[in-house]
Amino acid sequence: MFRQPPSIRHRVTCCSFVLLLCSVLTDSRGQSSRLYRDRVEPHWFASDTKFWYRVELPGGRAEFVLVDTVAGTRVPAFDHTRVATEFAKERKSGAGKNAPMIRSLEFSDDMAFVTLATDGGLWTLDLTSYKLQQQEPDARSPARERLFMPPRKSVDRGGDVELKVTNEMGAVVRLVWIDRDGQSVSYGSIDPGAKKIQHTFAGHVWLLKSEDDTSLAAFEAVDGLNEIVVDAASLKAMTERRMNRPSRRDRRTRDRNTNPPSPNGQYSAFVQNHNLWRKTFGDSSDRPQQLSTDGTVDNTFRKYGSLAQLDQQQDLIADVRWSPDSKFLVAFQRIKVPERRVYLVQSSPPNQLQPRLESYSYAKPGDDISVPLPRLFAADDGREIRVSNELFGNPYRLSFLKWSEDSSRFWMLYNERGHQTLRLLEVLVKDGAVRPVVEERSKTFIHYSDGGKAFREWLPQNQLLWASERSGWNHLYRYDVATGNVLNSVTRGDWNVRRIESVDREAEVIWFFAVGIVQGQDPYHEQFCRVNFDGSGLQVLTDGDGTHEVTFSPDRQFFIDRFSRVDLAPITQLRRSMDGALVTPLETSDASEIIVANGSLPERFVAKGRDGITDIWGIIHRPRNFDPEECYAVVENIYAGPHDHHVPKAFRSRYRHQRQIMDRGMVVVQIDGMGTAWRSKAFHDVCYRNLKDAGFPDRIAWLKAAAEQYSWLDLSRVGIYGGSAGGQNAMAALLWHGTFYKAAVADCGCHDNRMDKIWWNEQWMGWPTGEHYAASSNTENAYRLQGKLMLVVGELDRNVDPASTTQVVRKLIEANKDFEFLLIPGAGHGACETPYGSRRRADFLARHLKAHVLEESSDSDADVVR
Repeated sequence: MFRQPPSIRHRVTCCSFVLLLCSVLTDSRGQSSRLYRDRVEPHWFASDTKFWYRVELPGGRAEFVLVDTVAGTRVPAFDHTRVATEFAKERKSGAGKNAPMIRSLEFSDDMAFVTLATDGGLWTLDLTSYKLQQQEPDARSPARERLFMPPRKSVDRGGDVELKVTNEMGAVVRLVWIDRDGQSVSYGSIDPGAKKIQHTFAGHVWLLKSEDDTSLAAFEAVDGLNEIVVDAASLKAMTERRMNRPSRRDRRTRDRNTNPPSPNGQYSAFVQNHNLWRKTFGDSSDRPQQLSTDGTVDNTFRKYGSLAQLDQQQDLIADVRWSPDSKFLVAFQRIKVPERRVYLVQSSPPNQLQPRLESYSYAKPGDDISVPLPRLFAADDGREIRVSNELFGNPYRLSFLKWSEDSSRFWMLYNERGHQTLRLLEVLVKDGAVRPVVEERSKTFIHYSDGGKAFREWLPQNQLLWASERSGWNHLYRYDVATGNVLNSVTRGDWNVRRIESVDREAEVIWFFAVGIVQGQDPYHEQFCRVNFDGSGLQVLTDGDGTHEVTFSPDRQFFIDRFSRVDLAPITQLRRSMDGALVTPLETSDASEIIVANGSLPERFVAKGRDGITDIWGIIHRPRNFDPEECYAVVENIYAGPHDHHVPKAFRSRYRHQRQIMDRGMVVVQIDGMGTAWRSKAFHDVCYRNLKDAGFPDRIAWLKAAAEQYSWLDLSRVGIYGGSAGGQNAMAALLWHGTFYKAAVADCGCHDNRMDKIWWNEQWMGWPTGEHYAASSNTENAYRLQGKLMLVVGELDRNVDPASTTQVVRKLIEANKDFEFLLIPGAGHGACETPYGSRRRADFLARHLKAHVLEESSDSDADVVR
C-alpha cells in the first residue's frame, strides 16, 4: 500500500484565498480532522517592533496577521477579500492561470506596499489602491545553495510546507524521503522537464536519485517557499562546495586528530609509546622532552586509549588542556578496561541472503569503566606537579571544566560512581592542592543526567550558579567560588526549576521554566519565569492554566507565549518580557474537527496516591463512540522511567497507539506515579534501588478512585502495555500485581537492569550491583507470572540488549508459564511501533480483556510515514 507523505500527519499549509483541494490528516473513517490557528511563527521587521504571521483556517484557507508591539494591536495584514478579488482579475486577464498560494510577505519601510511571495512568483500589492503588479521572475536557480551530500536524518523543525521540485536533468529523477531513522522511503519519480509538488515538514530531508539508484543531491525542507531545481549546474555547484569546504564530520575528525598548540604557539604536547612528550615550535635545536615515564598500553596518555583500533595519527593525540599563559598543561591518563560488546544477528539483511553478525560497545551496570585522571606539568622544564586524587578516587566521570584567567588554578567536576556524591573541585597550580568548591551528597541519587538538575554556570566576579535538590526541590544557588560559600539561594519553595532558558550576566537576571510554581494547577505545567541573581524579583511571566512555551523577539523585549493542556487547544499571546504583561492576544486554536473525529479530548484526573496525601495526576482516553451506559475494559499505557515524567501535558491532535487500542472498545489511561521526576525529591526517591515499584501502588489507587467516580470503568478487566522501561513495567505488573492487572504487552523491555545501559540503570539502582538488582528483575522473578503476557522485541535493538527479553523467555519456559513471544526481524528499539507490532499488541489486549478485535485493521496510522 502506498504510504502517505510525512507532511500529511499533522497539518497542511494552504495560503490562498480560495478553496484548495489538498490532502489533509484523516481519521480512520477518512474524515478531515485538523487543528487550526494553533501556531504563530513570527516574521519580525521594523526594528523588531512589528511582525507578521499566517494561520491556517478551515477549507484550505489562510489568514495573514500583522502585529504592532508598540501600539499593542493585532490586525489583518491586508484585506484578504480585496486581494482575492484582484488575483481573480489577474487570472481573467491571463496574468496568472491558477489562484496563487501566498507563502510569505515583505512590507516596505513606509508600510505602503507589501510584496507577496507566491508559488507563481512575486507580486507587489499597493495597500492604498490594492493594485497588484507582478515582478520579473528571478533568473537564478532557486535553492541551489541548499543542495548537499551525503543525506542526513530528518528532524522536526516546524510546521508542514510544500516542495516544488523541477527536474531539468534530461533523465528521470527519483524523489526519496530520508526518515527520522535514516531510512529511505520512495515517493515516486519526476520525468525530464516535469515538476512535482510534495507536502512535507520543515526539517525533513529529501534525496534525489537517478534511475540507476545513484544518489545525486539532498536538501532539507525549510519554512516558506521550497523550490528545488535539479540540473547539471546545481549538481556541479554542490560538488564544488563539497570539495572546497570539509564536512562537519571531517572538521570534527580533523580537530580530534590534531594536538592543539599552547595558546602562545610555542609548545605542543603529543604521545609516543603511550607517554606524554612536549616539543617546542620554531627551535630546530630543541629536542622533544619526555614528560612521563609510566605510560603503558594499559595506562596510556592517548586521547583515544579505550578504542579497539587506532590509526597511527590518533596514536599521537594527547588529551591536554593548556593554561592561558602557556606555562602549564593538564594531561589526562586513561587506564584501559575490558570492553563489553553486544552482539546481534540480522537475520534478513536487505542486500544478501545470509544473516549478518553485528556488534557494538555497550557498558552495563557493574562493568569497569575507563576514566581519565589528571597529570599536571610545567611547560618550560617538564616537571610534574603532583595532584592528589583523594577527592576524586572513584569516578564515574571526571570532567575538566576550565582554567582561571590568571592560570593559577583549574576546575574539574567529579561525579562519583553510584551518583551519590558530586564535587566541583579546584586544583592549584603552585602545589597541586585540591579543594572542593561545591560538594553535593545524597543518600539516594543525584539526578546528574538531566540538564535542569545538573545546571552550573560561571558568573562574573568569580561566582557560580549551581542547581541542587538539597532542599527537597530543584533550585538554584549562587556561590562565591573563592571561598566555596553560598552567597544566596536564587530560588526557593515547594516547586522545581525545570530548565534554564538564558542567563543575562549584565542585567544579572536568570530566565527559566518552573513546574509546580502556580498553586492550584497541574504541578507538571511549565511556567516561564525570571529572577535576579540575588534571589529578588521572582516573577511568573506567563499566565493561563496550561503548560507554556515561549519565543522571544530578536531584541528580547517581547515574547510569544503559547500554552495548552491535553483538554485545551493552544492559546497564543504576546507578552512583555520585563513583567509578563499582556500586549495582545494572538490566537485561540480551533480544535472542533479533532473533537468531532475523536469523540472527545482526554480528561485530566487527579487522585490521592498510596499515602492518601500526595496527588497523582493522569489522563483518561475514551473510545471514539463512548457510551457512559456501557462498561469498558481499562488499559494503562505505562512508562515509569525515573528520568522524567511521562503523561502528556500539552495539547495533541492525535494519540496514535492509544487511539488504536481505544478503537477496539477500551479505555486507555496514562498515570505518573511515585518514582518519576519533577515532583519533590522524596516523590522521586521511591525508585531508588526499587524499579519494580514503578509507582504501582499509586497507579492502582488512582484507578480505583477513577472507577468510584465513573461506573463505566470495569476494573475486573485491566490491561497494561509499554515499551523499553515501560516494557519492564508492563511485565512487572503481572509479576507483583497480577491480581489487579490481567493482561500485559511488554515491548523491548529492560527486564533485568544488569542487562541494560550503565548510565541509566546505575543512576537509579546504584553501584555496586547487588541483590537489589535481582529483586527488581523480571527475569529472576518470572516464576511469579499471573495473567496473560505478550513479549515483543526487535532483533536489531541497539538501545536495550534484545537478550534481556530472550532471557525472560527462557525463565518463563523453565517455570512452565504460558505466554506469547513475538520477535520482529529487522526491527530496532520499539518493535511494537511497527504497523504489524502495533496491530498485534492491540489485538492481544482486546482478545484477553474481551473487547472488540478488528478482523481487518482500520488503523489510519498504519501506512503513514512516522
